[in-house]
Amino acid sequence: MERISFKELPAGFLTAMLKNQEYIDHSGIDKSLLTLLRMRVSYMNSCAYCLDMHLKEGIHAGETALRLTSVPAWRETSYYTEKEEAVLEFAEKLTYLDLYEKSDDLHDGLKKFFSKEEIAHLTMAIIQINSWNRLTRSFGTIAGNYQVKEELVAKN
Repeated sequence: MERISFKELPAGFLTAMLKNQEYIDHSGIDKSLLTLLRMRVSYMNSCAYCLDMHLKEGIHAGETALRLTSVPAWRETSYYTEKEEAVLEFAEKLTYLDLYEKSDDLHDGLKKFFSKEEIAHLTMAIIQINSWNRLTRSFGTIAGNYQVKEELVAKN
């Protein structure tokens, strides 16, 4: 049951979230990589609405259903690149941040694939999808009815 609809949010709330989302979407991070990252974090947070959205958008953008649905078991597959695996591991570590883990260790797997600027963008993308997951779970946003918008398709 939906507890708070996006139409009921305080003025400026959704605008602030969407402005951050737009920044991430235009940061230069590969769209397929962003989709995998968003799927992994949404699986971890059990966010059905976001899983529905990113699965549909990913397939529409040309990603395979196999790769999207296998993200929770990425370590058991052979069809993600080393770069993708580094991002998926980073997303997991940042989402379930260990109180005692050194921050330096979080970046070790990323350094061979990404610049500091790109790591900062990936960090922001992980923070953003965690925020969306928590909002939609808290608000009780209904999953299953998401439709890919044509203007989104035109961007990709």
